Amino acid sequence: MDVEDSQLSTGEIEAMARRIDRPVVLVGMMGVGKSSVGKRLATLFHWPFVDADDEIERAAQMSIPEIFATHGEAYFRDGERRVIARLIQQEGPNGSGARRVIATGGGAFVNPETRSLILERAIAVWLDSDIDTLIERTARKDNRPLLQQGDPRETLTRLRDERREAYAQAPIHVVSGSGPHGRTIAKVLQGIGQWL
Repeated sequence: MDVEDSQLSTGEIEAMARRIDRPVVLVGMMGVGKSSVGKRLATLFHWPFVDADDEIERAAQMSIPEIFATHGEAYFRDGERRVIARLIQQEGPNGSGARRVIATGGGAFVNPETRSLILERAIAVWLDSDIDTLIERTARKDNRPLLQQGDPRETLTRLRDERREAYAQAPIHVVSGSGPHGRTIAKVLQGIGQWL
């Protein structure tokens, strides 16, 4: 479902959070705002936020660029799949079940096994954006191994085209523009409300 702007009260957001019995997993291209939106969504829900990339780095005791350079992308994707599976299935604090917000790396949802697990055990939200916004946002960090070679616009356009079919399997589709993340979060909340 594609989602438009909406505003919910704090009480409505808290009631929604209580109705959800699984993690909310944000998927989409690098630079789309999964971590920024995820942190704010987790705060609204009073849930933990987990960035899968941070967890992968912690488990490997290496940065993602180091993992790519030392072991290659296939090794990274295998570790990513295992970490996301653990995060989805892991019980939360105080018997809260697996209720948390998880931001995944851009390629995670492309893996059929990871995608199947997310679709079965979580609420998948595809954050989407135009190429210009992705270029502007990804230029802020130099820790994106897939953008280290060649023209970033070309690479982002190719990856977005290749991954679109996988991302489109997420039940909630939200377009994140260049404006404030508050608008994107309102759309995510509306999408989750419709999913429930």
